[in-house]
Amino acid sequence: MTNSAQDLIHKTYGNRIRIRACGILVKDNAILLLKHEGIGKKGFMWSPPGGGLEFSEEINTTLIREFKEECKIDILVEDFLFFNESIHPPLHAIELFFKVTQYDETPPKLGNDPETSTSSILSDIAYFNYSEIRALSKEQVHPILLSPKLKEVLK
Repeated sequence: MTNSAQDLIHKTYGNRIRIRACGILVKDNAILLLKHEGIGKKGFMWSPPGGGLEFSEEINTTLIREFKEECKIDILVEDFLFFNESIHPPLHAIELFFKVTQYDETPPKLGNDPETSTSSILSDIAYFNYSEIRALSKEQVHPILLSPKLKEVLK
């Protein structure tokens, strides 16, 4: 784990409760994930796209914006799936997960996280099926990806 990436994460998101909207985009029984640097015990973590709500911004608007910024694609927000509370001091997040669909067949492309504009914490983008997710170390993936809830979504 690079100290600079971890320091950036802690400075930008630490010591406050953050509400995040996250999208589960499934294509051919695989889920779209982003690799976030500076998070987790291995120094990175694969996680669904999403981000923090801005004041007076609706959740659907947050998700649409985050997918455009991080994945360079347009999405439609569908059903609320589940929530997750993540507490790893100094980070604390309430995460709301929604099923989303893509408007067209434009391949996702790695974007950036504007909140960390001086140094992007996003380093890769890829689709993973359930077996591929399970083959990764639990320290390399967002905990929700190991949940039985996700397996139901990928059916």
